[in-house]
Amino acid sequence: MQIILLDKVGNLGNLGDVVKVKDGYARNYLIPQGKAKRATEANKAEFEALRAELEKAQAEKLGAAQALAEKLEGLMVQVTRNAGMDGRLFGSVSNADVAEALQAQGFEIERSAIRMPDGPLKQVGDVHLEIGLHADVVTTITVSVLGEQQ
Repeated sequence: MQIILLDKVGNLGNLGDVVKVKDGYARNYLIPQGKAKRATEANKAEFEALRAELEKAQAEKLGAAQALAEKLEGLMVQVTRNAGMDGRLFGSVSNADVAEALQAQGFEIERSAIRMPDGPLKQVGDVHLEIGLHADVVTTITVSVLGEQQ
């Protein structure tokens, strides 16, 4: 399916690019999220009329993400869980737990933006995690997992 991108999408293209993607990806994700429209002649004309507004909105989103990244850079978040003698947790620390800890410190971050390449944390200690705030903006925080004995 041919689509026009209304926002920058990682590994796909920038604003205004006409790209070909699988039908399901377009119908189930890109179009409902407002990131793309079908590449019909009417939609192409409509896009060209709104191009300046979309570019301005994209620049504002990027600026807001960069400002938030500066505040988050190097931030340490502590999460406490029950742990055994060897430092293994009873349970795990997921991206939802990290998002909740960030919210307690006053940062509103979606849990899907928190990247955990090795999966949930299951050991006591400090771990560096990346947060993808925008397609171009990624920042790093430190999550300190503290274990408490029962």
